[in-house]
Amino acid sequence: MQRAAPQEFDRVLSSMCTRPHPAARKAAERFFATNPGDPATYQAVAALEEDALSYLGDITGLSAPHGYVTSGGTEANIQAIRAARNHARDDDPNVVAPESIHFSFQKAADVLDVELRIVPVDDDYRANVAAVREAVDDHTVLVAGVAGTTEFGRVDPIPELTAVAHDAGALMHVDAAWGGFILPFTDHEWSFAHAPVDSMTIDPHKYGQAVVPAGGLLFREKSVVDSLAVDTPYLESASQASLTGTRSGAGVASAAAAMRELWPDGYRDVYERQQANADWLYDELRSRGYDAVEPELPLVAASVPDGQFESLRDLGWRISRTASGELRIVCMPHVSRESLRAFLSDLDDLRSGPARN
Repeated sequence: MQRAAPQEFDRVLSSMCTRPHPAARKAAERFFATNPGDPATYQAVAALEEDALSYLGDITGLSAPHGYVTSGGTEANIQAIRAARNHARDDDPNVVAPESIHFSFQKAADVLDVELRIVPVDDDYRANVAAVREAVDDHTVLVAGVAGTTEFGRVDPIPELTAVAHDAGALMHVDAAWGGFILPFTDHEWSFAHAPVDSMTIDPHKYGQAVVPAGGLLFREKSVVDSLAVDTPYLESASQASLTGTRSGAGVASAAAAMRELWPDGYRDVYERQQANADWLYDELRSRGYDAVEPELPLVAASVPDGQFESLRDLGWRISRTASGELRIVCMPHVSRESLRAFLSDLDDLRSGPARN
């Protein structure tokens, strides 16, 4: 049987995963057989997890972060909702979130038996604060906002949403899974430093350039994390707050290694280069007559006819659409100006050729 080749990234334009940093890859190989889910036994990787949390705290403006390295944004978001539910001890809990929220919230609501109240976004694809305020009630345990939406790269008004959440007696969660390693170099108000946010998702395996899987879940208060803990009598460690139990030391070690190598200057350089690529691509698409959404972060969404979209995929471009049908291009660290030029060249050829039915 022929051995499968690993995924090449040259034509991957819509994924929020990327090539890991060489230091992250090396660290993952050293620690892949360790289990940070039992830190008393696997002490070396447990120390690396503390390093990773410290870096994530620096990035998100939290001096004493609590939490752990997750398998990704889905686990982190599920755990944030679970923590809010357990902490509130409400018999009929609900979560309020904008329609731009990640689909992991749908999974969380189903698994945790929590009502998910979805509210509309405004004309610029950000959470509508008035709609959120209207949706919360005495049973709301969590309000969620997004700092770097997966479809349009928008940042919700986090300080305003936090005020609404706390006025309702609820916790405030920010999903910065993708945007968390970009936003420190912008003027957006999104972090623990900008508002009394209670929890945050931030993924090192996205713009952080760690290996997959390596997500991050941070809490301001230890008491909220403690609401997740269960006893683990047969392990050396007495309790466990994570969802998956056994976890890969590869993700933990690679996250710590990537952030050690890249924070802050390396991440700043990548952001500036990819924001320039996104701005350039937006201008190029607009000059060709495509209706595009101006990029606030390194993500471009544009209306491309179905025939052209499918033909681009036939040519090997790994692209996807938003829920409303726009082509989305995510300028991850592996995306070069050269690859974007090649993409536009193929698009130009399709535009000048016979229309596809």
